[in-house]
Amino acid sequence: MHSTVWIGKLWSIAALLLAGCGGGGGGGEAVGGVVSTPTAPTPTPAAPQLTTLRADLQSPWALAQLPDGAWLVTQKAGSLLRLPAGGQGAAMPISGLPTVVSVGQGGLMDVALDPDFATAPWVYFSYSEPGQGAEAGRAGTAVARGRLVGNALLDVAVIFRQAPKVSGGGHFGSRLVFRRDKTLFVCLGERQLGSPAQDLTQTLGKVVRINRDGSLPADNPSFGLGARPGLWSLGHRNPQGAALHPVSGELWLSDHGPQGGDEINIARAGANYGWPIKSYGCNYGDPVGEACRIGGGVHAPSYVEPLSFWGPLSIAPAGLVFYTGSMFPEWQGQLFSGALAGQALWRLQLSGDTVVARSEMYKELGERIRDVRQASDGALLMLTDSGKLLRLAR
Repeated sequence: MHSTVWIGKLWSIAALLLAGCGGGGGGGEAVGGVVSTPTAPTPTPAAPQLTTLRADLQSPWALAQLPDGAWLVTQKAGSLLRLPAGGQGAAMPISGLPTVVSVGQGGLMDVALDPDFATAPWVYFSYSEPGQGAEAGRAGTAVARGRLVGNALLDVAVIFRQAPKVSGGGHFGSRLVFRRDKTLFVCLGERQLGSPAQDLTQTLGKVVRINRDGSLPADNPSFGLGARPGLWSLGHRNPQGAALHPVSGELWLSDHGPQGGDEINIARAGANYGWPIKSYGCNYGDPVGEACRIGGGVHAPSYVEPLSFWGPLSIAPAGLVFYTGSMFPEWQGQLFSGALAGQALWRLQLSGDTVVARSEMYKELGERIRDVRQASDGALLMLTDSGKLLRLAR
């Protein structure tokens, strides 16, 4: 009898302990008769890490990743290189390029792959082309393409020439972006001349849209009698960053202002962005501030207001990419821009077409970041004017 009472007490004590612990469910809590298990805390993502893949490039300008993971890199003096997929190792020169004039801001500039590269391995590139005959001693931005076979470009042909060719070494542009319909946007500077950006008989200071063979799409906007065929938008100063929005498919571009007034715009058909009549920047030499803004600064209603601008000093935005990778899910849909004068990587947070926040990254490096591209693995690769290839990853 005594042992039976003692065993009963033990069971009572055990029952109380189990009840106090939520039924022994590993520290969970019984809710409505169901035992819940606590969720493990979400681990904090690793911080982004910036590494230098190489530092031996010579004034690199643009990057494009090949389907096998290798990279094409343009160098301003006129050479095109193939780098291994990891960015390190021997750089192989690509032959077949035309004569390039490397003067001032000009040289071999952007590079882009054909949308059907797997079956039609065309490589497109923009460069400063020397003038001939009456245009001798002058230069203009041109676009050519060639089939990449091994380490050679074959069947190279010029498919676009900026008109007219002019003297001087400034504001060549020029970024190349394929639209979803496989037509090609060419972003062109006004060659530091200002007024040609509003002249519809010239392609200086414009975005043009061409077919892959250089012919003109039938549905380009009409600018009226006397306008040069192929124009898409006008009033640009020196666009050195351009990217297609991953959702809307529209062309976003960055444009250098003078002293301040760098802009982010959506280049829409038939639109005028105001240069050199309107700018949130000032003429060089003016006192730093807002009172000297060109044309008062405000673009509307005659011209398109920028989505975002920098002032009172310029950062000289260069290279532009929308982040769509999985390596940094917190950056999905955000816009990244390099900066030359600003020597930083800029991250722009968006809500639709509105820039809601901007932040500088890696300014402490003191590097002029010329191009920014997303790698197939979701990392961001950057080129610096000092010759570095950088990788931002986690």
